[in-house]
Amino acid sequence: MAIKKYKPITPSRRFYTGYNFEEISSKKPEKSLIISMKKNAGRNNQGRITIRHRGGGHKRFYRIIDFKRYDKKNIKARVHSIEYDPNRSARIALLFYTDGEKRYIIAPDKLKDNDIVTAGEDVEIKPGNALPLKKIPVGTAIHNVELTLGKGAQIARTAGVNAEIIAKEDDYVHVRMPSGTIQLIRAECYASIGQVSNIDHSKISYGKAGRRRWLGRRPRTRGVAMNPVDHPMGGGEGKSSGGRHPVSPWGMPAKGYKTRKKRKYSDKYIIKKGK
Repeated sequence: MAIKKYKPITPSRRFYTGYNFEEISSKKPEKSLIISMKKNAGRNNQGRITIRHRGGGHKRFYRIIDFKRYDKKNIKARVHSIEYDPNRSARIALLFYTDGEKRYIIAPDKLKDNDIVTAGEDVEIKPGNALPLKKIPVGTAIHNVELTLGKGAQIARTAGVNAEIIAKEDDYVHVRMPSGTIQLIRAECYASIGQVSNIDHSKISYGKAGRRRWLGRRPRTRGVAMNPVDHPMGGGEGKSSGGRHPVSPWGMPAKGYKTRKKRKYSDKYIIKKGK
């Protein structure tokens, strides 16, 4: 995928970049695999804002993604189309199974229309196929990795990322996460081969505030621009820099502070922590 630049006909267009969508082969989603989405603007079931700076944005349908590929073991599927998904950074692929069922999966890089993909224990090691970790060779790039058997893929699902198998030991496999953390995962857990599509996603320049509003992101006010009653870094004569290390409105350090809980149940499966 290449990044498209625009002529600087306005100040915001000067730095505006976007996708050329050359890998997209269908503009309309499969009707049987979409459901309507209700907006909550970052609010919980009590109506209180739990995630700030959310709201507005374009209307979307949710595409139902198959994160449990082992439901269709050894059933071949043809890639009908690669599509845009407004709910995630990666592209998605529409599969037509030989038994007549249709499903969406997260598309790995280099997956194309009419490719054949399969899930199972003895399938070929190629992008788009899904296998148990114990059947995948050491050094292979993987995505859509299960942490708990039967729960479905949870790790390495965003655009351009991948995990890597670095060793195998008894009933566990050593997996290097996108964060650099090395973790033990049960060898029976499934993962898909390859790197997630839309690799250049992180290189996009939004160019203007309005483009973020289309995505449902509202403006953020700097803490140092507030009053002391509203933020720990607020107040001061003239333009101040805050006078302390950056914190959230509730006093939690905002840069580099480790927020992982101590004695977390999964700590015993972590061999090496990432950066």
